[in-house]
Amino acid sequence: MPTVSNIFYFSHGADNISRPPVVFIHGAGGTHLHWSPQTRRIPNYRVYALDLPAHGKSAGLGSQHIGEYARAVINFLDALKLNAAVMIGHSMGGGIALSLALDFPKRVLGLGLIGTGARLRVDPRMLESTSRAETFPAAVQLINDLEFGVSVSPRLKELARQRMSEMRPAVLHGDFLACDEFDVTNRLNEISAPTLILCGAQDQLTPPKYSEQLHTQIQNSRLAIVPQAGHMVMLEQPELFTQSAAEFLDTIPYRAGQ
Repeated sequence: MPTVSNIFYFSHGADNISRPPVVFIHGAGGTHLHWSPQTRRIPNYRVYALDLPAHGKSAGLGSQHIGEYARAVINFLDALKLNAAVMIGHSMGGGIALSLALDFPKRVLGLGLIGTGARLRVDPRMLESTSRAETFPAAVQLINDLEFGVSVSPRLKELARQRMSEMRPAVLHGDFLACDEFDVTNRLNEISAPTLILCGAQDQLTPPKYSEQLHTQIQNSRLAIVPQAGHMVMLEQPELFTQSAAEFLDTIPYRAGQ
């Protein structure tokens, strides 16, 4: 898989120029693998699932500010010569997508906000335990216990724990600091892009009330609450999530070359 601007990414359907490109942005401590194989291969769309700087196979440094990650995504678009794209972000990635829609509105054709909110305060236990190497395993376990719904398969949950354990503690801690300072509550009415808001009904990290607030304040939005899923809704219910994303993408107006 290729790398541009120090960002490693998965690409599918690059020749499908009749429909808008789609950029999937993972959350704190994640990689492009936070999106299921079904989602990364939505038929008839150009799909790009990236690893943010210092995450997964990407080089560079992590950040403590959502805006800096948003700028990295803009640099990614520029390197691929993409004028605009549909931005779909999960958790911290949703904060990045919101920042892109607010600060670079001409680059955003549509918005997918998955298990996220306009404000992303972090449990102090997570901030404290990710700040030191000796408590990092406990932090990973706490996050793993909170981020899935009750019916998740033990194999999926353990795989997620293993992947997060491979993160550098300083990068995950920086991600949480970035989330904790993020707050665009007073700017949501500026967003005009078509928006899909989707959340797991059992989400403990960004409960459905966060998504309901987004839906109330973003005018051109639709809301879906997925039963039997927690914070990692796109991995817990991959078929349903991919279908919802594809149906939303089909509604985005687009001209080739836009």
